[in-house]
Amino acid sequence: MNARATLSRALAGALLLVATSGMTAQSQTVDSLRLDRLHTAAAQRDPRARLLAIREAQSALRLRTIAAERLPSIAGSAQAQHQSVVTRFPAPPGAVVPTLPHDTYDANVAVTEPLLDPTRSARVMAEQAQLARAQADVAAALYGVREQVNTSFFAAAALAVRREAVSATIADLEAQTRIVESRVRNGTALQSELSALRAELLRRRQDDAQLLAERDAALRVLSDLTGITFPRDVTPALPELERRVAEVRARQDSIVARPELERFERMREVIARQADVVDAQAKPRVSAFARAGVGKPGLNMLSTRPESYWIGGVQVQWNPLDWGRTARERQTLALERDAVETESAAFRDALRRATVSDLASIDRLQRTLASDDQIIALREQIVRETAARFRESAITAAEYVDRQTDLLTARVTRGLHRVELAQARAAYLTTLGLEVR
Repeated sequence: MNARATLSRALAGALLLVATSGMTAQSQTVDSLRLDRLHTAAAQRDPRARLLAIREAQSALRLRTIAAERLPSIAGSAQAQHQSVVTRFPAPPGAVVPTLPHDTYDANVAVTEPLLDPTRSARVMAEQAQLARAQADVAAALYGVREQVNTSFFAAAALAVRREAVSATIADLEAQTRIVESRVRNGTALQSELSALRAELLRRRQDDAQLLAERDAALRVLSDLTGITFPRDVTPALPELERRVAEVRARQDSIVARPELERFERMREVIARQADVVDAQAKPRVSAFARAGVGKPGLNMLSTRPESYWIGGVQVQWNPLDWGRTARERQTLALERDAVETESAAFRDALRRATVSDLASIDRLQRTLASDDQIIALREQIVRETAARFRESAITAAEYVDRQTDLLTARVTRGLHRVELAQARAAYLTTLGLEVR
């Protein structure tokens, strides 16, 4: 009778451990894994986060270069040469005509001041658009880390649920083994029954070791993604997303929050600003210039002595005939804009299909969880009846273990379905580009 009482207490303890597994995840607030915090940590740790500062520094340098074009440019040049033949003028009778030198040289300094350059403002706006696109590229790249975090997080959560159930089963089998060992010693049970329990216990311990190794691997991946070191007893805290998902579905939110869509918008802006640059290149540019120097000869081509000189004026540069180059560049940009529109439409369609799949999984798992509750209620009823028959020695310990294992399996299944439901809800919000909190 004492042996049966010990077995009942052991089984009750095992059931209590599985039943309170959900409460354990809520009670450990300091060491628990929070999905929203992991998303933030992973985005901050990703090496691509530094790209934003790099792109901003590059853009600042290019803008400074464009701004410097407003300043006058100064250039110096020098040239010396020897001519084998020079111009000779016929000399009238009695007149002296100077002979031009075979050796000439010229050294000067030229200053050019831009007065009107329509391309400058267009190029500034194009550069600003390029920076906005670079920022959107980084945001889209970092957003992809969330899916990796989700995968590792929910893998660790599922493994934790399975391991808790296996640990409860091991505790139950150990209690059963002690009871049967006592019966074997007293001659009331066969050695084969004890061997069967010991073999099952060893198999469950192997399962526990495998689950522990897989859980540690998932946590190591998560630690590498986020830069956070987790204790071995850390508990994944499933996010409560039921209300948030219901609100999103009620509002019929679209996928406008995805950073990839902002990236497509910035790409369109870049193409528009590049078109402005192409148009500005076809407009005239005006600049003032001045050049001063010394030469032999100077501005007086008949002089044979070194002379200083200076020249100043205004020049206009305009190329109204470019043989269709501007038109072709506009057509190229128009085709590029069409390509962006095509990619954006394809991306929206893919996300829309993904949300349909996520919502279907959510609805299915919600119905499945209701069935899980019914299954567990039926299994609990079977276990109660089996426990009564076991106390009356109407069945063997192996039969009782089978019924108890069925109940544990049902509870594990329900726990896994809860993890899958939380994962489906998180995937739905992530697909829409919304924060998981």
